Amino acid sequence: VQLVESGGGSVQAGGSLRLSCQVPGYIYSRYCMGWFRQAPGQEREGIAALYTESGRHSYTDSVEGRFTVSQDSAENMAYLQMDNLKPEDTATYFCAAVPRGGGRCWPMLTPLYRGWGQGTQVTVS
Repeated sequence: VQLVESGGGSVQAGGSLRLSCQVPGYIYSRYCMGWFRQAPGQEREGIAALYTESGRHSYTDSVEGRFTVSQDSAENMAYLQMDNLKPEDTATYFCAAVPRGGGRCWPMLTPLYRGWGQGTQVTVS
C-alpha cells in the first residue's frame, strides 16, 4: 500500500512546516514509521522514525531538536513537524513503513521500508 505525503512548500529559514502522511490502519501495530528526505544528487536519507505501537521516536543528528514525529491513529495519519528550518533542509520528503516486532526503529534500514509515495517538496530559502 502506498503512503501519501503532503504539506510541503516554500518557507524562509527559521520557519516551520508540518508534513502529513496518510497511512494504512495496520501500521499502528508494531511498525516503524519513517520519514526520509532526498536532495538533488544525494542519496535518500532517513531522518526520523517512530515505533507506532509505543510512540517512541528517534532522529538523525541534523534534525534532532527541530523536527518532531507524531501519529494520529484515529485519522490514519502521521506527521512530521519541522521547526527552525534551514536551507540545508531543502529536499523531497517521503514517508514509508516497515514491520518491526522488536520495537527498534534506529538505525533506519532504508531498503526495508515500503509504501513509498511521490514525496512532497520542501524548499527553504
